[in-house]
Formats: sequence, C-alpha cells, structure tokens
Amino acid sequence: MFEQFTLLEIFLTGLLFIWTGFVRSGLGFGGAALGLPLMFFLDDRALYWLPMIGVHLLFFTSLTLRTRLKDVDWAYLGKSLVYLLPPLIVGVFGLLNLPNKWLVTFVYLITFIYAVTWLMNWVIQSNNTWLDRFLLITGGYVAGTSLTGAPLIVAVFIRHVSSAQLRNTLFVLWFFIVSIKMTTFVILDVEMHFYSALALIPVAAIGHYLGLKVHDKILQNDQLFKRVIGGVLILICLLGFYHI
Repeated sequence: MFEQFTLLEIFLTGLLFIWTGFVRSGLGFGGAALGLPLMFFLDDRALYWLPMIGVHLLFFTSLTLRTRLKDVDWAYLGKSLVYLLPPLIVGVFGLLNLPNKWLVTFVYLITFIYAVTWLMNWVIQSNNTWLDRFLLITGGYVAGTSLTGAPLIVAVFIRHVSSAQLRNTLFVLWFFIVSIKMTTFVILDVEMHFYSALALIPVAAIGHYLGLKVHDKILQNDQLFKRVIGGVLILICLLGFYHI
C-alpha cells in the first residue's frame, strides 16, 4: 500500500480523503470533482485514484442510504438513466483508452469551469426538456470518464426532485454509476488498489461524519461556501495546468 509514497505524502493523502468524504456527505456530490485536482499533485494517474474513490463512494453511500431508501425519487431516477447510461458507458471506455495526460487535463478543465461558475455565483441550471437531456448526456460522459460530472447532473435533478429527496436520490445515482464503473474495471483487470482504499476508509469516515453534521449549515450558506471553494480551486487548477 502506497509503496511509492513518502510518509508526508501518505499523511497528505489521508487529509485529502477526509476532504472528499466531507464534501460528498456535506453537499451530496462533488467529492471527486473537489478531490482529484489535489490528488494529482501526489500521483497524476487518474486510474490510480478513481478505483479508490469508487470503493469509498460505494461504502459510504451504502451506509447513508441503508435507512433512507424510502426518501428516493425512483420515478425520476429511472427516467434520467435513459439519457445517462449510454454516454456513461462511452466515458468509462474513454477513461480506459485515452492517454493519462489527456484525462488529467480533462479533469482540471472540468473542475476549472465549475470553479469559475462557483466563484462568480453563476448557476448551472436547466429550464427546458432539451437542456435537461443535454446536461444529462454531458454529465453522464464526464462521470464515466472522471466521476466529475455531478454539477451538470445535479442541475437537472434539482429541477425535478424535491429538496427533501434530492441528496438521497443523488446518492442512489452515484452508487449506480460507480457500480458500472467498478464492474468494468474488474472485468478488464484494472488495478483496484483495494487494500489502500480499505486502509483509508477510517480516515474518510472522519470527513463523512463531519459532512453529515454540517450538511444543513452548508446548504444555508451555499453561495459563500461555493465562492470560497471556487476561488481556491481556480488556483489549484492553474497550478495543475502549469504542472502538466
């Protein structure tokens, strides 16, 4: 586990997984989008981090959903999968076949776009059926490639799913998306780094617990939270582009 990492890098990895756990449970999405750009400074291989993020997402969403499946909008979830699944599958195979440098650049580019919208308080939103479909198709492809398609997908779900059911419905969707991704990894013999992911679960649990505790407060201060995070992410992405 982490054989190529120094003790400092292992410590920083732990902090990053606390952060991704916090974001995932605090916002209901965005763990990969806000975590991967930082992780690439420690190891720039997308296929090194994504299986570990996937293991954690499956584990923690299962914990969160075990008593909340009644508060899921199953009807809209089923409708959305018609547009999400095909580009998702294409995106997964793109992840496995595109050069790593392209994937890393893609992640930084997508995250940079999100960061600018958050900093400027621009809301990604949909107001018609055709735009819904476009955002779902695009978000499905991005999620298949890098697990960072959440903001595009959320922009559609927030219009059709009640606020009381939104987070749980999104958690079921993330579970479904990551299950497809992880199954593909296993079938194609991608290294899963399972023991590293397992070792990081107690660390990520700290962030997950904190995120659950402050979820309501984050929603009450959503604009301020996203503006601060957006500004920091812009700087991180610029450093990432320079590193590339």
